[in-house]
Amino acid sequence: MTPRHCALSLVGEPIMYPEINTLVDELHKRRISTFLVTNAQFPDKIKLLKPITQLYVSVDAGTKDSLKAIDRPLFGDFWERFIDSLTALKEKHQRTVYRLTLVKGWNAEEIDAYYKLFSIGEPDFIEIKGVTYCGSTATSKLTMENVPWHADVKAFSEALSLKSQGEYEVACEHVHSCCILLAKTKKFKIDGQWYTWIDYDKFHDLVASGSTFDSKDYMAATPSWAVYGAEEGGFDPGQLRYRKERHHKSNRKESG
Repeated sequence: MTPRHCALSLVGEPIMYPEINTLVDELHKRRISTFLVTNAQFPDKIKLLKPITQLYVSVDAGTKDSLKAIDRPLFGDFWERFIDSLTALKEKHQRTVYRLTLVKGWNAEEIDAYYKLFSIGEPDFIEIKGVTYCGSTATSKLTMENVPWHADVKAFSEALSLKSQGEYEVACEHVHSCCILLAKTKKFKIDGQWYTWIDYDKFHDLVASGSTFDSKDYMAATPSWAVYGAEEGGFDPGQLRYRKERHHKSNRKESG
């Protein structure tokens, strides 16, 4: 088995690794794509980062108070670092993403505040996902009541799109992941067709060439089953899906 993709984001802050650019170079030489998520607290590191296949910043809240409550940041100037990180993202030419994690009762009502952050980083995409409950801990106050339904994530995403007045549209969804993707309309919607997918071979060829390139140079057409509102809900019909039968009752109340 030959790996083709690498997510540099599972634990901790990947851009703090002093050899991160060397690691990225080695991955790209092996034609392994890179997906890196940063917590938006190290703007200088973002500026120094070499081209990444897709670069995310975690935008966990739209206001200073909410960000402090949700992320429990280490730095006193966490908000300034956050804004500077979004500003640094704007200068990146490859695919850039704001990753929003909705926490019901904490940040799911901050439509206006989130929208104000759009113009700072001008990301290609905005990925909106419901928080995943991982159990109770001494440092986490989250419960299952804080986990939004997919309908909640859809409503939030549509409201954000409406707020942007057409700059961003809801492009894709993956129901099983409780995830929605907004994309820049003028950049990734051509003649009514979305191009939110990645041409990985083209990306690696561009990196190897040493030439300057941007996210449009390695975009690919979005398959019909991944487009927002498709009957498949983001599931690849070419793959086999296994469904788990649940026999216990849920105490959660679904929205709507």
